[in-house]
Amino acid sequence: MKPIIGLTTYGRHELKIDYKFYDDFFAIPAQYVDAVRRAGGVPVLLPPGETSWDEIFHMVDGMIITGGADIHPAAYGGNAAHPSLTRLAPDRDTFELALAQEVMDRETHPTLCICRGMQILNVALGGTMSEHIPDILDEDIHRSEDGGWTQQPVVVHPGSLLGEIMQADHVVTFSGHHQAIKDVGGGLTVSALAPDGIIEALEAAGHPWLVAVQWHPEVSAADDVTQQRLFDDLVAAAKK
Repeated sequence: MKPIIGLTTYGRHELKIDYKFYDDFFAIPAQYVDAVRRAGGVPVLLPPGETSWDEIFHMVDGMIITGGADIHPAAYGGNAAHPSLTRLAPDRDTFELALAQEVMDRETHPTLCICRGMQILNVALGGTMSEHIPDILDEDIHRSEDGGWTQQPVVVHPGSLLGEIMQADHVVTFSGHHQAIKDVGGGLTVSALAPDGIIEALEAAGHPWLVAVQWHPEVSAADDVTQQRLFDDLVAAAKK
């Protein structure tokens, strides 16, 4: 049987979708689903609000904690009044912070954390965030001038699980974030950096398969084998 991969969705009010019949949506970009299907997995959406952890972990074989809005700074002792914060999703924060902790505690399910997902994992384990990269660096290479996608290089640490999976130590990634890891959470190690020193990937040595990346591999996975390998290896690990 194909492995079932649970993917977290945007929060109920996180996206503004122009549709006259409904106001609230639990949505996810299609590229995540496409990448999981190419890898041979069956994607299942996990919207915020679930608390039946035994049932969730029994149903799925692997997890992807996806990208999205900023985490509320109250979760890591940050500045909740920072003017550059995006639309927040408190329902999603509650769900995903608890999910990340469950993933760590159970040590059973292969999990890929992407962009916000990496930040969620870090904060769940006691780490902190820089609310806005331009506050700490003169140049922001992690998003375009209009706040959209940009392509940036990433250097992967030799001997890391990430490097083993992607079979590369230098990759070009699609990125669109304005926040960055500040203090690394307990049990996590850094496995990739941007040229400006921003942390681009984290791993958990005590977990059989837990990889977190700050960029968006789903955006280029259809054309870039190094990025599709993240989904391929996740599904392969989940199948075991």
